[in-house]
Amino acid sequence: MKKHRFSRRRFVGSAMATVAAVKALDLGQPRARAAERLHLTGNVYPWLTFYQREGKDFNADLDAGLGQVAAAGLDGFEPIINTPADIDRLVPLLKKHGLEMRSFYVNSTLHEPDAADESIARIVALAEKARAAGTRIIVTNPNPIRWGGPEAKNDTQLRTQAKAMERLGGALKDRGLTLAYHFHGAELEHAARELHHMMVGTDPRRVTLCLDAHWVYRGAGDSEVAVFDITRLYGRRISELHLRQSQGGIWQEAFDGQGDIDYAKLVTILAGMNVKPHLVLEQAIEDKTPKTMTPLEAHRRGAIAARQVLAPLTP
Repeated sequence: MKKHRFSRRRFVGSAMATVAAVKALDLGQPRARAAERLHLTGNVYPWLTFYQREGKDFNADLDAGLGQVAAAGLDGFEPIINTPADIDRLVPLLKKHGLEMRSFYVNSTLHEPDAADESIARIVALAEKARAAGTRIIVTNPNPIRWGGPEAKNDTQLRTQAKAMERLGGALKDRGLTLAYHFHGAELEHAARELHHMMVGTDPRRVTLCLDAHWVYRGAGDSEVAVFDITRLYGRRISELHLRQSQGGIWQEAFDGQGDIDYAKLVTILAGMNVKPHLVLEQAIEDKTPKTMTPLEAHRRGAIAARQVLAPLTP
């Protein structure tokens, strides 16, 4: 998924209000009250980074890890899927812990014709298998030319990638599924030409957008203006929203709507368009992130804050 340095969201209300909110949420029975609140999914990446900080591997005991996801009050889990075996391993454990898999994240290479053909065939096969488990959104971030390198895709590669995205999106649409384009900082370089062409150069009926608000913020040089502008430009194509927050540009342990990005304003923009995307908490940590909470504590707090801030987006 995101091959960034591990060095990879201010909590609502006072500390007393936070404690009261945690108690009110009844985290001991997260599934029982799911219908009464905003559905919130947790992406696997933050859990990987939190566990790594503690010298642990989240995937080593997936049963226990997903138990923590459920205990945090999350309703779903967005994994990285690479093979059919990943789905076979996940589905029974997700059912055990009362978690849905409405979406999954998958890597792809789409800027070269032969690699694009392979990626499309592989992703469609994975999507068909996951559909039986309730998956409806397939999220992909087409690989850059070289991870960590300065190389950018040229115009021919961007056009090839856009055509491949349309093919993949069309194949998924024929199966009742949605393709959501994801991005990181690299796609914001060079006047964000890659991000823009994946939107302008594709059919919105086939290719939707997974808006990662903080990667817009960071990729545009820590710009909240860019976050709101991209949202206004492509808001009606947003099928999924990834949630991460920072303070002074540094990722925080728990998501908060009032840090570097004013998520209340972002919600107002989306609600004004009547856009209610799939919401995924992706509050990862990096080198300079404060270390004051366990993975469970951070995700509990983040889930409460996210549901408060994002309540207007409840379907």
